[in-house]
Amino acid sequence: MSDTQTIIETESTHFMNTYGRFPIVLDHGEGCLLYDLDQNEYLDLNSGIGVNCLGHNHPALVKAIANQAGTLMQASNLYYTKPLVDAGQKLVKLSGLKKVFFANSGAEANEGVIKTARKYSIDTYGDPKRVQIITLNNSFHGRTIATLEATGQDKFHQNFYPFTAGFKYVDANDLAAMEDAMDDTVCAVLMELVQGESGVRPLDAGYVKAVEALCKEKDILLIIDEIQTGVGRTGTFFSYEQYGIQPDLVSCAKGLGGGVPTGAFLAGEKAADILQPGDHGTTFGGNALAMAAANVVLDQVGDPAFLADVKRKGDKFMQAISAIDSDHIQDVRGMGLMIGIEVGPEAIADDLAKLREKGLLALKAGAGTIRLLPPLIISDEQIDQAVNVMKEVLA
Repeated sequence: MSDTQTIIETESTHFMNTYGRFPIVLDHGEGCLLYDLDQNEYLDLNSGIGVNCLGHNHPALVKAIANQAGTLMQASNLYYTKPLVDAGQKLVKLSGLKKVFFANSGAEANEGVIKTARKYSIDTYGDPKRVQIITLNNSFHGRTIATLEATGQDKFHQNFYPFTAGFKYVDANDLAAMEDAMDDTVCAVLMELVQGESGVRPLDAGYVKAVEALCKEKDILLIIDEIQTGVGRTGTFFSYEQYGIQPDLVSCAKGLGGGVPTGAFLAGEKAADILQPGDHGTTFGGNALAMAAANVVLDQVGDPAFLADVKRKGDKFMQAISAIDSDHIQDVRGMGLMIGIEVGPEAIADDLAKLREKGLLALKAGAGTIRLLPPLIISDEQIDQAVNVMKEVLA
């Protein structure tokens, strides 16, 4: 039995059956390339589901992590560390918001914005009923009990009862429905500006601006979930910059640590001082190892020239895919290097398998969308390589 078969069979024996893993045992990576135990090479177009924004084995990232591991990895939030303070200062500056809290994941970041929004409402209005949060149908906000309920998809609202109350849902881009839902029980609106898990669907810019105006009028906090869209993924550091809005709260994660688990949420003027000692906390959030990695990411991805190149490469990639002569491709959409290729639910599994056989690793989103989240350092030559393979498979 090969090492690959042994590992796959051992996993099936000892691990809970929660993932539909592809039959590949990855061994190492370099830049945008991954290699399995049999030394097959793959062009990575999913970057660990949007996490490895600087690719694999990035020299500055590896050096920073190794150096930090040799001095201090974890001190708890009872003490200060320089990597933590440096990363927080950089993230606040890039966001245009006021203050930050570091967590461990996107779901935890969303838990934090939910708690902050509700406490803002209670502190300001003293009304225990003014705690509802509006989210959008087809959204995805995490897998904790609260963030599952925040997710506007019925398939996630099963099996784990009772869920946390306090959420209601409206259709994306339906401004009348949003305004109707904004009654005196609502404290916040939580939105992804590109709905990633349901098929890479950007919201209409006019709708987003109008929602921002309604929130300001009614003193309802506007929360933007940037877990998948943030840290340069869409060609600006946060996607809300391209919509011309300024949220009250923002959550982010995925690419923030370049592969080391970390998340964060940021607050603007209204909510910056809502959480006080004892209101919120975490053991591992902001640990020195994760912050050493985050500092490298923030320095590189936060560079305007780097972000402009992400936008250029994203435009090139989408235009090239759109130009493929194929009745099979129903739509191409996205922002920056977050791209969805609609092929339909009947074709998606076969298409992903064929791409994988030809050395391209991509993801599924929604019922029938191929989702591309390559490392932000992907080269023009690698984009051309990917498009040529897609021409063979999708045409």
